[in-house]
Amino acid sequence: MNEAPVSCLPNASKMSKAKKVIEEARDTHNPEVDLVDKGVSSFDELPGLLNMQHLTRITLSHNKLRSVPASLANLFNLEILNLSNNNIEELPMSLSSMPKLRILNLSLNKLYELPRGFGAFPMLEVLDLTYNNLKETSLPGNFFIMETLRALYLGDNDFECIPAEIKNLKNLQILVLRENDIIELPKEVGELPRLRELHLQGNRLTILPPEIGSLDYTQKSAFKFEGNDWVPPIADQLKLGVSHLLDFLRSESYRVIYKRYMEHKPTPPPPCCDKAKKTSRVRQYPQTKPKSAF
Repeated sequence: MNEAPVSCLPNASKMSKAKKVIEEARDTHNPEVDLVDKGVSSFDELPGLLNMQHLTRITLSHNKLRSVPASLANLFNLEILNLSNNNIEELPMSLSSMPKLRILNLSLNKLYELPRGFGAFPMLEVLDLTYNNLKETSLPGNFFIMETLRALYLGDNDFECIPAEIKNLKNLQILVLRENDIIELPKEVGELPRLRELHLQGNRLTILPPEIGSLDYTQKSAFKFEGNDWVPPIADQLKLGVSHLLDFLRSESYRVIYKRYMEHKPTPPPPCCDKAKKTSRVRQYPQTKPKSAF
């Protein structure tokens, strides 16, 4: 019995549904376009989309996109852009010129670097870069000038350190750095006055700068420190709770401990996992739909 040949072309049924969604949005002047899991591998397969300047929200998650056209920036009314779970390897410089963009989800892609000028977003509030291949050298010089940013998701990347310029994100409320290779946290994180969520799980941290104790911790806060190789004084305080840890970081005794540790810094712990096996580095389309930050 002969088997049917396998086609490399996009699923015709999904493609026709994508075109129908675009046509309906154009005809009804619907400001939101939902193109989740439509088998889209290129914006060329979405005729007319980039001319619909009335759009305020585009969702293109769980597709097969590899790049984003510069002309996407022509959609000057766009407020929410979700490109999560694709195969995007590069972004256009023009993306950061979008005047009304508030939420940008680029999680679960294959980004190794961000374009020059990426920090120029005038209105961006939420930026999700979870599960890519980014590190400190991937960030452009103006990355930390986004004064409107409230939430920054950098989890599941390859950062070993975070630039001190992070202190410039004065409106930041959520900072997610979990599952990287971070060896040392900059003291400037303690200068973020509105920070209410700090996720540091699964890194290579051993000690925290005393300035982290300046963060405002309440019952509504979410500070996560598990999965690091903490020095015994920090590990002991964490067993009692985050509030105990922050009190300890503010103490004079801890400042002495910290100073001595930094004078004789030991070799940092080795990486806890093989990043070469990350899905974001495998040249194949994701088969599942991992949970995104939003």
